Amino acid sequence: MSYKSDIEIARAAQKRPIQEIGKKIGIGSDDLLPYGHDKAKVSQSFINSVQDRPNGKLILVTAINPTPAGEGKTTTTVGLGDGLNHIGRQAMICIREASLGPNFGMKGGAAGGGHAQVVPMEDMNLHFTGDFHAITSAHSLLSAMLDNHIYWGNEQEIDIRRVQWKRVVDMNDRALRQITCSLGGVANGFPREAGFDITVASEVMAILCLATNLKDLETRLGAMIVAYRRDRTPVYCRDIKAEGAMTVLLKDAMQPNLVQTLENNPAFVHGGPFANIAHGCNSVIATSTALKLTDFVVTEAGFGADLGAEKFMNIKCRKAGLAPSVVVCVATVRAMKMNGGVAKSDLGAENVDAVKAGCPNLGRHIENLKSFGVPVVVAINHFVTDTEAEVDAIRSYVKEHGAEAVLSRHWELGSEGSADLARKVAEVADAGQANFAPIYNDEMPLAEKIQTIAKRIYRADGALMDQKIRDQLKLWEDQGYGNLPVCMAKTQYSFSTDPTLRGAPTGHSVPVREVRLSAGAGFVVVVCGEIMTMPGLPRHPSAESIHLNEAGEIEGLF
Repeated sequence: MSYKSDIEIARAAQKRPIQEIGKKIGIGSDDLLPYGHDKAKVSQSFINSVQDRPNGKLILVTAINPTPAGEGKTTTTVGLGDGLNHIGRQAMICIREASLGPNFGMKGGAAGGGHAQVVPMEDMNLHFTGDFHAITSAHSLLSAMLDNHIYWGNEQEIDIRRVQWKRVVDMNDRALRQITCSLGGVANGFPREAGFDITVASEVMAILCLATNLKDLETRLGAMIVAYRRDRTPVYCRDIKAEGAMTVLLKDAMQPNLVQTLENNPAFVHGGPFANIAHGCNSVIATSTALKLTDFVVTEAGFGADLGAEKFMNIKCRKAGLAPSVVVCVATVRAMKMNGGVAKSDLGAENVDAVKAGCPNLGRHIENLKSFGVPVVVAINHFVTDTEAEVDAIRSYVKEHGAEAVLSRHWELGSEGSADLARKVAEVADAGQANFAPIYNDEMPLAEKIQTIAKRIYRADGALMDQKIRDQLKLWEDQGYGNLPVCMAKTQYSFSTDPTLRGAPTGHSVPVREVRLSAGAGFVVVVCGEIMTMPGLPRHPSAESIHLNEAGEIEGLF
């Protein structure tokens, strides 16, 4: 059987005018700010008007640790949303926007796949409605104002050796990780070391995705620490007087983007912090608004459950007062075989023993997710090479771990293929089994929060922190930041900090390289192992294959 490519399927989509999509969830035309015919932003006045409505049920889609075999978390999120509508339950999805860096690097697009996609796919994976450009510009404005403040007399007495605020660009560019700026003489300022992060690692991105309204956004921006004085006291964004102008630049970016699935069901696509170097969830304002408009909201958290889901529970839900009714953990037969030691080139051959050998990675994620007090359903994202014996091996393993695995064919068949998964998820959500709680409380010391995640989620012997890091955490506690959650930055490919260590490793430790205070976002970033906040391109980046064809259409993006 021959299959159309994702981009061919997306181009053939019978899209409806965005006003019709808004009407499905009660958003009138006057409350939509159109960007063309197929995407729009939702007005702040409408968002304010629905805040007193009761919430629908929140469904989190997460996954095992990603492998080169592919898991399809976003595809399953879209397929499940369509499946719920197919069985007569009103649902919409909430996912993140795509970063240009990974799109042109290794990942390609981020709008789902097959017959479970969000459209317009090309727009979503490129400039979309300009949100990321606005975040880059707001971040850059603060960078410029900070150096300008130093140039014109340094009233705040900033120690230029202790400037914390880096610059950002939404591209994987390793050459910018460490730079020297303000070279060229007196007219260009005071030379100092600096560097770049990727835009999705910016604290501005994290704040946009956690803020509840524009006033909250401005307050959080003002609370960001940009530098320290010689006496080690912090200098805040508000001391540079940049937060007002930054909020102006972010005014439109703060509003969720409404688009549609291939089956014309509504989707909010908004925000995009990385899950391995930030908290990896779409915006609070999009999720919270969606919950007021429909019975089920299907959202996802980035990468595997050890990163995205952990932060969704411990950071986003804690900060926004959200509580999932059920978690869907995505796995594939191919990924289980790869975790079981099979090379990517050999994944097409049946190997039930390898599936069984790889299942402990899935089992650990199930145990971890249940520890938050939320029931788990496993979605087996179907590939055409899967055999019945391999699928049954996963079903049996999952059953032994007190959950149920459901085969879903949404990539191939759309909502018809995900209907069984949708029925099971709705059944579990309706049963009201969830008793959600984060795995640590606000009052726990920061070092203990780090150890809790390392031991309970990663199953490490512990986190390794030298005295300098422990002293820094203690100082932040003394300054009133001890109640913040921690945001772990580590590789997505393993429970450990070693990306080659697949499966369910034990007997490892988590080395903490540095800690960063994101006072505006409201968490402490804990950088572990060799993780980078500015990724680099691979030897042969996806950008080499992306081009316009003779018809002016984009090729190679997906």
